[in-house]
Amino acid sequence: ASVHESLYFNPMLTNGVVHANVFGVRDWVTPHKMALLVLLSELGRAGPQLGLLERRRLNRLLLPLLQGPDMALSRLRKAIEECCPHLAGSVHIRLKLMAEGELKDMEQFFDDLSDSFSGTEPEVHKTSVVGLFLRHMILAYNKLSFSQVYKLYTALQQYFQKDEKKDGADENEMELTNPEELDGKMEKEELDGPLREEEIACSGPLSQKQAEYFLSQQASLLKNDETKALAPASLQKELNNLLKFNPDFAEAHYLSYLNSLRVQDVFSSTHSLLHYFDRLILTGAESKSNGDEGYGRSLRYAALNLAALHCRFGHYQQAELALQEAIRIAQESNDHVCLQHCLSWLYILEQKIFDSCVLLEHSVNKSLHFGLPYLASLGIQSLVQQRAFAGKAANKLMDALKDSDLLHWKHSLSELIDISIAQKTAIWRLYGRSTMALQQAQTLLSMNSLEAVNVGVQQNNTESFAVVLCHLAELHAEQGYFAAASEILKHLKERFPPNSQHAQLWMLFDQKIQFERAVNDGRYHVADSLVAGITALNSIEGVYRKAIVLKAQNQMSEAHKLLQKLLIHCQKIKNTEMVIRVLLSIAELYWRSSCHTIALPVLLQALALAREYSLQYLASETVLNLAFSQLILGIPEQALNILHMAIEPVLAHGAVLDKGCAMFLVAKCQVASAASYTPQKKIEALESAILNLNEAKTYFAKVDCKEQLRDVLYFQARLFHTLGKTQERNKCAMLFRQLHQELPAHGVPLINAFK
Repeated sequence: ASVHESLYFNPMLTNGVVHANVFGVRDWVTPHKMALLVLLSELGRAGPQLGLLERRRLNRLLLPLLQGPDMALSRLRKAIEECCPHLAGSVHIRLKLMAEGELKDMEQFFDDLSDSFSGTEPEVHKTSVVGLFLRHMILAYNKLSFSQVYKLYTALQQYFQKDEKKDGADENEMELTNPEELDGKMEKEELDGPLREEEIACSGPLSQKQAEYFLSQQASLLKNDETKALAPASLQKELNNLLKFNPDFAEAHYLSYLNSLRVQDVFSSTHSLLHYFDRLILTGAESKSNGDEGYGRSLRYAALNLAALHCRFGHYQQAELALQEAIRIAQESNDHVCLQHCLSWLYILEQKIFDSCVLLEHSVNKSLHFGLPYLASLGIQSLVQQRAFAGKAANKLMDALKDSDLLHWKHSLSELIDISIAQKTAIWRLYGRSTMALQQAQTLLSMNSLEAVNVGVQQNNTESFAVVLCHLAELHAEQGYFAAASEILKHLKERFPPNSQHAQLWMLFDQKIQFERAVNDGRYHVADSLVAGITALNSIEGVYRKAIVLKAQNQMSEAHKLLQKLLIHCQKIKNTEMVIRVLLSIAELYWRSSCHTIALPVLLQALALAREYSLQYLASETVLNLAFSQLILGIPEQALNILHMAIEPVLAHGAVLDKGCAMFLVAKCQVASAASYTPQKKIEALESAILNLNEAKTYFAKVDCKEQLRDVLYFQARLFHTLGKTQERNKCAMLFRQLHQELPAHGVPLINAFK
């Protein structure tokens, strides 16, 4: 008897112990579901009297109520009141009559439910969502024994009385609370919302349908909008509750695996993944759908998933062993689809050791042959990324991405469309074309604002969206729009909380933007404190930023040692972009140490790399550095000539600070070249230099770069003095003095560096 009761009426067990599989039936009757049955009954009675808007609201409300877990009566009433207050009152009165009446009232209620299907034009169609729910409830109720019916009636009374007690407590609280506090409390309750099923803790076991809905909903949220899913600890608690009643529920183990990945828990994620495939084999779910191949299919995909898990956590040796096992089983079973997945992961693993496009090209061709557009597209994306780092021309890469976009649109792979646009944004940033990067970023943001997916979630909390928003924040910061960048980062923090899997992206960009602002403002102690945070997220960026701080603090030898080590490491891992940046920093160290001739070969090496790898913006920046070297070496005319080659890309796509430095350098070269001019031509050259300095001053003021502003004002004052413009000279001198007192020069000449 106890086993029989546990099968059909688990929530009513007094001791809460379950002796059998709770999913023996798909559904059972609970007080909450009886309240829903009353709602449906009252809805049928009040049909003609309801307005179109009220009926539409109630229809939208019904589906989550029927599929979701049980909730308190107060929350249910609140949800109905928001749609139709009159109907909420009718439901409450009907439940009260049933709960305060006799057992026969409940019996009569279930007998009357069958009438909904009778007649030539029944109120409810048998195959509709509501019809299926009613039939399930009637069937489950008819299977109950008398003792179970009595327990159900007792539970209904307790369910109603609990709501009545809560109402009484609320009324007492209202009497003791002033109106302002009450309004605030009501607003908070409204914000919480009555329909956030994922926040409702399930006190008892869920039925199979409720469990499936809960798992599918949470899995969808984890994929598309992690912030709306339950917090990792809360979700794990719910999953443990599900598994306590049914340890063989394979899907719950898989969601537990996804949840553990969110918090980077290696042990729990491995444990849950292995349990998922164990249960899948034990329950025979795979064998039913795949015949005799089911058992082997589970094994090979278990090994493949295990390889992917180890690869994600950086355990490449274990990943390789698991992948070899998956390949062996897939070859024995002649499973070409599994083999293509294995080939993709094999490329990812071998990429950690050496760069090879052969495996990837083979994978793309085979995926297209076997009709796997998703895998083929991911292969093309990886191939484009690898060739971008190898310095291939942008037009060829964009052509390849265009081909992959055709696949996406043909097969409606919306997620891959987002990845493709994010990839284009990153490639244009790599090549220094900020305008094109901005255009691609805006394209993705516009697309996501139009495309909604299940459960009212917009698919804008994916990694692609995070990458694009981070680039957008950095682009705004580079142009001096720090308030806009802060707003974007604030939005990122809301979309991707610190415990989410993509939070590290915005954390790194946030630290980098703060670092640049601190350096521009001359607050090197603040910049130094940010280095530790950057290093924790990206060790290479952290070491590079540490060298910049040391250089700014005039610790030249320490900065040089650090940059040399970083240069060797970046050359080893083939991080060409960082290699060029390190070479430019080393050249600046040589200038500051008055070793101008030694800086030239370093700059030429950087220029050769930038041109070889099509990094146009870095090439332009290197040419500006070369022009500065030529100025220092006494050949300003030649410096002016090469400046005309490089300044256009900088002004078109560069950061505001780089634009200011470029215009400042042009002014310096103009003044140095004017020494050999005739008096009239010299005056014209100096006035032109003053105009360029005004432009540079505007750029530096935008990013609050006080040290550079001080240098510009000093230079302008000298030029005005030469031209005999006393009033302008005195104004510049006064502003210079104010800045000089704020930022005293630490034993370094004022004009002895390009940046």
